[in-house]
Amino acid sequence: MSSAPHPKQQEPHEGVNWARLIPGEAPAFGSKKKPAGFVHFATKDAPSKVAEISTDPEPGFMESAVALFVPLPLQGRTAWTWLRATAADFALIGVNWLMIGALLVLPRYFPPHGGMFERAAGVPFSFLGIAVLHAALITLMGYGEGLYDGRHDLRGQARILGKAILWATAVLAGAYGLQGAPWLIAALFCGAGLLHFGTLWAWRWRNRRRQAFAGCDGDMRNVLIIGGGGVGRRVASHVEGHPETRRRVCGFLDDKKPLGDGIIGRVTDLARLARTGFVDEVILAGSHPRELALQVVREARRLQLDLEIVPDLFGCKPEGNGFERVGDLPVICLHAERLPAAALVLKRLLDVVGAGLALMMLSPLLAAVSGFIKLDSRGPVLYSAPRAGRKGRPFHCHKFRTMVSNADELKNNLRQRNQRSGPIFKIADDPRITRVGRWLRKYSLDELPQLWNVLKGDMSLVGPRPHPLDDFAAYEIEHLGRLDVTPGITGLWQVVARRDPSFQRGMELDREYIRTWSLRTDMTILLKTFMAVVRGSGE
Repeated sequence: MSSAPHPKQQEPHEGVNWARLIPGEAPAFGSKKKPAGFVHFATKDAPSKVAEISTDPEPGFMESAVALFVPLPLQGRTAWTWLRATAADFALIGVNWLMIGALLVLPRYFPPHGGMFERAAGVPFSFLGIAVLHAALITLMGYGEGLYDGRHDLRGQARILGKAILWATAVLAGAYGLQGAPWLIAALFCGAGLLHFGTLWAWRWRNRRRQAFAGCDGDMRNVLIIGGGGVGRRVASHVEGHPETRRRVCGFLDDKKPLGDGIIGRVTDLARLARTGFVDEVILAGSHPRELALQVVREARRLQLDLEIVPDLFGCKPEGNGFERVGDLPVICLHAERLPAAALVLKRLLDVVGAGLALMMLSPLLAAVSGFIKLDSRGPVLYSAPRAGRKGRPFHCHKFRTMVSNADELKNNLRQRNQRSGPIFKIADDPRITRVGRWLRKYSLDELPQLWNVLKGDMSLVGPRPHPLDDFAAYEIEHLGRLDVTPGITGLWQVVARRDPSFQRGMELDREYIRTWSLRTDMTILLKTFMAVVRGSGE
């Protein structure tokens, strides 16, 4: 079990909101729409007693449109995983069919038509069209059987793949048979089905091996388990043994067992440990007193954490498929935060396309800047240093070097001249900056290598700016919310209060950006950033 790097430990602060920040959870800038939460009221039988009921906001027009037109798998928290898996399956099936066509059909008949197969069948035959149809049938049937939900091991996936490919091939062959196609076409479909099974299973075997070697690297969901008994330990053991579930156990909370051996706190510590560990999900494992269970439910909803329960069923296994399972344990989802999964997938797509095009178009400028840096001062062209990324995970952030090569060694000697409040270092007329570096900073050209960080997924085009690890170590607990999202090359802080020395003001803007996030907001920030770069307003 492991967790993200923690800043300094602190006592709880009165009135501090430690809830996980959800991109786009609140309407943009000044809207009166009420967020989801709890309503307090005095009951009729006991006017002095305050009761709580949960409330959810009415879905807006955009949410209703998404629910109406966007496929259900793209509306959940596993949207990106599902999209990558189905895209890989489509690509592999398409390649298989194109290889079959290349091997069996004379070049002048390929692509897109089947030539001799078209003549034999007496009906139009397109290898490309068949590939798309076959892939759609296989992935749809696989989705219905739970192929993409991460519950099954390799043996279970092989069984589902076999069933999905069998039925998809049978439907395809039957449809062509109804059009009068001969047995040759059915034999071709069966052969393609066997090839698809081998290719798709081998792809999954390779991914499982790669994930096993990678361990807990990548974008994992951090999990806290309530209950350090037998059921909780079995959940943790399964999660640790199956990295493909994209979960990482941060520890157990238990009010009865002594601290140690993975038990990192009590249920009353949930808010603090969830915030410092960047927890996404809480699992209530085993039997617990009703009051404690309700306390966990209320706290998880207040902190905007996904909550699941793994009941102790005393050796009995429920029938049917109404439960999600972690290994052989039934999991009942009590609450799940609604993430804008489709919009986040589109944001990532825009990041990749935008960063890729920018790198290609600006390659002459990048080469020229590299030459100027080498001519101006000794040292490497790029400056790469660890920064705190999403959930506090460190990554190497790349910039054009704008300072002398030993700038980090000189930083401590200059800290008494720091002009920014809070855990951030900034001084005017920094003596470490080179002549070319000052010009690069004025037009923000030193940030261009971070486009490569965007392609890698460490950063986004728009988001809170990543801070050095020594600044991150000095965060107060209420500052950690800005790390709930991927950091960006530019952000709301940079276009609204770039020269404001107040660290707290910048933190408020970063949190406001996350809460009111939308693709339109990103586009607005990018446009304002471009205008600021053209004016040379950097420092």
